[in-house]
Amino acid sequence: MAKIVTIKFRTAGRQYYFLAPEFDLSAKDQIVVETDRGRALATVVQPPTEVPDADLPEDLKTVLRIATEEDISLAATNAAREKDAFRYCQERIHSRQMDMKLVRAEYLFDGSKIIFFFTADGRVDFRELVKDLAHHFHTRIEMRQIGVRDEAKLTGGIGICGRELCCCSWLTEFAPVSVKMAKEQGLALNPTKISGQCGRLLCCLGYEFETYCAHKKGLPHHGQRVFCEGKEGVVIDQNVLCRKVKIRLGDGQTMEATPDELRRGPPPEKPPGESAGTGPAPATAAKSGGAQSPQGAKTAASQPPEKDEEKPQRKRRRRNRGRRRPKPS
Repeated sequence: MAKIVTIKFRTAGRQYYFLAPEFDLSAKDQIVVETDRGRALATVVQPPTEVPDADLPEDLKTVLRIATEEDISLAATNAAREKDAFRYCQERIHSRQMDMKLVRAEYLFDGSKIIFFFTADGRVDFRELVKDLAHHFHTRIEMRQIGVRDEAKLTGGIGICGRELCCCSWLTEFAPVSVKMAKEQGLALNPTKISGQCGRLLCCLGYEFETYCAHKKGLPHHGQRVFCEGKEGVVIDQNVLCRKVKIRLGDGQTMEATPDELRRGPPPEKPPGESAGTGPAPATAAKSGGAQSPQGAKTAASQPPEKDEEKPQRKRRRRNRGRRRPKPS
């Protein structure tokens, strides 16, 4: 058995697992851990739990120590230095007229590297920019290109709902979102209303998508003919959450009904020539194989032969026309 603690490095950041065998940690405690990029300050998400050795993830690292006041003050100093680094890098980008947008500058915990996050439409040659930054800061420089969703996650903001963006407050991973989710929920397909600050579809479109799909099962579609209480009508609207449909009757009136109160499709019609309690109409003499009248026989005999019989003769004539007679010797 081993103790594993769940941590994160920033608000709404991805969560990671670390070994914590000798520490009594609780949620929101700050600790110092060793990562592939060096030491970093992290926050505890869940207290340590015991996990069997067979279920342990691979390549787990161990928590170094609980963060002290010096570690917290060092992190605050790095945050202040990040503003200066961002400002200087932004000036160099404008002076070199580079087609890129700087999003954030981040110092490592020990100050051994600065990471600059940026967005761009395509690939950018930033070699000269890196030389300027390394000469000014005298440390290692890393340029990292990110997407528009990651940009919104780093910068933050307020959504159209009036609350802080989900991606920068609690959403740890991005799930795929499609226009089908907006259609199933009956939303207007207006790009300005279903898109977030990042320019992509709102992440919240996927929160209730499965619920709408489950409630829509069994509901008739728009324009479908239904029968309710002996009246025929057409479905003109759906209330998915209440599982009701709005029907327009033939006289122009409207009514609401549940799927259990509806009967779909036209009523069964009786075939022509069939009445209640009687069988189908008797077949005619011609269909039943009866004898034909003499007049009918004369009519059949007087009909011209079918054209299909003349086709072989026409083909022979065409072949004979194409042949040439041999000249007399």
